[in-house]
Amino acid sequence: MNSMPTVLAWMPQGWEWLIILLIVVLLFGARKLPDLARGIGQSIKEFRKGAKEGHEEKPAAKTEEPKKGNGQ
Repeated sequence: MNSMPTVLAWMPQGWEWLIILLIVVLLFGARKLPDLARGIGQSIKEFRKGAKEGHEEKPAAKTEEPKKGNGQ
């Protein structure tokens, strides 16, 4: 029986990361990599900020009382 979980079996390991890095460098060029990494970092920061704001707003929406009809 394999002790590695199925989800982790699809993750690149060892030499595979080096091959992926080489392909990225060839596609984008070494000069563009810092800009690419900066953009990814900013995207993650904005995503976390949005998720945090959405999480904070969610409980406030539950405290609202439902509107009452006119009794018909």
